[in-house]
Parts: sequence; C-alpha cells; structure tokens
Amino acid sequence: MAADPFSDVLSLIKPRTSVVGGFDFGGEWGIRFGAHSGLKCFALVSGAAWLEVDEQTEPIQLSAGDCVLLPNGRGFTMSRGSAVDAMPISSLPDEDWNGGIATVNGGGDTMMLGGHFDFTGAHPELLLGSMQAIAPLRDGDDRVGLMWTLDRMRRELVDVGPGASLVVGHLAHLILVQALRLYLSHEQNRGVGWLFAIGDARIGPAIAAMHRDPGAKWTLPQLAQIAGMSRSRFAQRFRTVCGSAPIEYLTQWRMMLACDRLLSGDETISQVAVSLGYESDAAFSTAFRRLVGKAPRTYVRDCLQPAPN
Repeated sequence: MAADPFSDVLSLIKPRTSVVGGFDFGGEWGIRFGAHSGLKCFALVSGAAWLEVDEQTEPIQLSAGDCVLLPNGRGFTMSRGSAVDAMPISSLPDEDWNGGIATVNGGGDTMMLGGHFDFTGAHPELLLGSMQAIAPLRDGDDRVGLMWTLDRMRRELVDVGPGASLVVGHLAHLILVQALRLYLSHEQNRGVGWLFAIGDARIGPAIAAMHRDPGAKWTLPQLAQIAGMSRSRFAQRFRTVCGSAPIEYLTQWRMMLACDRLLSGDETISQVAVSLGYESDAAFSTAFRRLVGKAPRTYVRDCLQPAPN
C-alpha cells in the first residue's frame, strides 16, 4: 500500500482502549465525567443531549448521529438539559450496568456509546496537540460507516457472545479512526498541525514521501518538487499548515521512529542511526538529545526501568 502518514502516527502513539461502553437514558438525566488523560470519543445513537466542557463558555446540543472528540483532558457533563443536576459517573449503582451499558431512569430516550483511549507510545501530542478542545462532528462521508460501527458495538455490548470483549476492542479502535477522519474532513483548512497537513492536497504528498523513506537525504527543493510548488511557496505553506518547517518535521518524525525502534530492542543505536539517514552515532545522538531531551541510552533506560512501588 502507499505511504499512509495517518496510520504511521497512530501506530507509533499506540492508542489503547481503556474504557468502552454506553448509556441508555430516560427521563431527566445528567452525568458528570471528571478530568481524563488521552482522548474520549462519544457518539449519540439516538435521542439528544447537551454537552458542557469545563472552561468552555457555551454548551453544545447534540442529536442522533453526532460524534464528539474530547482530546484536552477537561472534565465535562452530558445531560438532557443544562438545568439538570448531574450525578458523578462513579455514583451510578452497579446494578444499572448490564453488558457495558448503563440504564438510567429506565432508558428508552437517548443512547450514547463511546470509549476512552490512552496512548502507550511516544509523543501523543503530535495528534492531540493539534486538535481543538472539543470537536463536534456532524457530517462527512465516514458518518454512515461510523453509525454502522456504533450499532455493531451496541449489539455486542447488549448480547454478549463468545469473543465479545475482543470484538468490542477492535470496534472501539475503528470508531476512533472513523471519528478522526470525520474530524479531519470537518476541520480541514481551519487548523494548524500535523493532522491537517497530511490532508492538504499540496503538503500531504511531501509528508507521505518523508514517511515512505525517512532515511533519505531530503532537501527543501526535492520536497517542493513533490508538492509541485516553488521552494519559497512550499516552505511558507508547510509552516502555515503544519506549524513547523519541512526539515524540522522530518527530524521530528525520525526521532519518533527512533524512540519506537530503540524501545523495541531489535536494533542497536548504530543501526537505528543509519536507517534514519545519520552518518554517525554522534550526529544521531545530538539530534535525539535536542528533540527528546536526553541521550538515546538514557531514554531507553528511563523508559524500561520499573516504576517505583
């Protein structure tokens, strides 16, 4: 397959489903969620709801088919109406939960499904740092596919069959990818960062080339030629869309790959350095220390040593 920077980065930051499930609401309801790490993704299968995020001035009204990404870690409240008193999610009785779905006030009004994703790989800020605090998604070609996946997840959570936990885990990752695709199509030309750059018609091919061969001796004129632009226009557009210069982005990508490869233990520092285009261990270590903040050996040691009890 052709180089796919989107898949490359998701593979490196390693999204892990920590929680997946849903709610079936009835009557007057409100649920309060605390601050979180990583990214949360919710979608309304039926009904309607209001979403209020801490430090956001205006609540957002959601209807069936809407999806929301929350990458900023702030606490938030989902409710039937902004005037409803919300209960902490931790206070829901155990008996309200059945197969991963909690029934509140008898259910039958609004169903919401979602997941909480942590990232076990290095540099998740490459994805999360370019996203706005709250992203409501209401249109896009992937919406039909997202709704199918949500319905499939609902069935697996309600009618628990053999292998259900494995199926739900895979569906959760599919929902994350589909939601990020929706976000990219919805916010294109309105944001700055790597996520927007890969979808740019001119900049995207240059990023794909760097991902396809990160060890090549790329120059600004070569990348500009791939983009079909003059060197000056390419450099300006790349910085405007991506937030960094082309060669700076290349170095960042090389160091992300280096972190992943060094932690895998399958390659030596010298092998990693050569594969990423560095002619000496010293040159590689200098670049690594500048971007990562520590020498390669120190980075591996610190990441692999057991956490204190």
